[in-house]
Amino acid sequence: MSAKRPLSGIRVLELSQFIAGGWTGALLAYWGADVIKVEPPGLGDGIRKWRKLDETGTSLWWYSIARNKKSLAVDLRQDEGRDIIRQLVAKCDVLVENFKPGTLEKWHMSPTTLRESHPSLIVARISGYGQTGPYRSKPGFASVCEAFGGFRYVNGMPGGPPIRPNLSIGDTLAAQNAALGVLLALLSRQKASATGGVGEGQDVDCAIYESVFGLMEACVPEYDRLGEVREPAGTTVTGIVPTGTYPCKDGHWVVIGANGDSLFKRLMVAAGRHDLADDPRLASNEGRVTHQEEVDGAIAAWTSTLASHEVQQILEAGLVSVPVGTIYSVRDMCSDPHYIARGMFEQVHTGPTQEPLKIPAIPPKLTKTPGQTNWAGPRLGEHTKEILAGLLGMSESGLSDLCEKRIIQAE
Repeated sequence: MSAKRPLSGIRVLELSQFIAGGWTGALLAYWGADVIKVEPPGLGDGIRKWRKLDETGTSLWWYSIARNKKSLAVDLRQDEGRDIIRQLVAKCDVLVENFKPGTLEKWHMSPTTLRESHPSLIVARISGYGQTGPYRSKPGFASVCEAFGGFRYVNGMPGGPPIRPNLSIGDTLAAQNAALGVLLALLSRQKASATGGVGEGQDVDCAIYESVFGLMEACVPEYDRLGEVREPAGTTVTGIVPTGTYPCKDGHWVVIGANGDSLFKRLMVAAGRHDLADDPRLASNEGRVTHQEEVDGAIAAWTSTLASHEVQQILEAGLVSVPVGTIYSVRDMCSDPHYIARGMFEQVHTGPTQEPLKIPAIPPKLTKTPGQTNWAGPRLGEHTKEILAGLLGMSESGLSDLCEKRIIQAE
């Protein structure tokens, strides 16, 4: 793919561990930014050892979340290591960090300090609770921030314990918001420069809990005006009927969204329930909400007599056209022709003796300047010498000295 990517020419220094900062860097790198991933010598980013490992002891996740990045291994606990980072910041457009608030300040690397010599620097700061407020210093991984942000409360079966999806949704949402914030800050800087002004940098303050809170739809106005608290609703959504999950005889589940009046009538006709299609009690969503148990029971009774693909065939037929889909596992996704036709999988090489590894492409798709994966997550310190020699002009002897003092790690 030869098309120039939107962020070509933008250099990013990523100071992060684990998911939120790492995925922010991955998003920017996918769209063409030159992302330098700073890692501690020795073990590197903790993601390298998370979940399933390959024969080299490297996480399969690492190859995806660190795609297109360059690995620079520097010990930030040492003064000389932090001095290297300060020098590199001067060569970058963006700094991404997800340390506990106050860490950069403790290292005398606050955004204000860094901008004294680099006023156009954009600093994306990702944390559990944000850089201000009474909870700013609390430790906050996605799990607890999903709870604080309201997401966990509305998930689960009525009367049961809150349920966590088997993914770190809060981290991914925070990364997307941080990346969006970086793009907005870059645009603001560019527009100021284009009109003869000073293209100043700014901070992007991204809290994980706020990224989750942004999903809460009408929860706040409903509570403010009506005093109503959105409760867990199991496999459906409160106040919209029918939109639920229904069993099939092949052991799969389908999701059906027939929450419009005409959609509901077509669904009931397709299910052979003309009585419900013509029932005046169910002609509007308000009535269907009142009689939700009856409606969902009728749909489940019908779907349970059919295989999931049969339900889809019936409801997707031209005159019926009711939104329906089988709940997919990753196995289903990897073999589905639509995923394949849309290019939602990419392959990367992870080592000379290993088979190519399939990783997910990153949406959205741009027709003129698409993103792409150029290489998998790098080896620890793979680019240390390249970066320090190329950007800071360090000599071979200087690099060797830093390696001996364990301030850097290089191949």
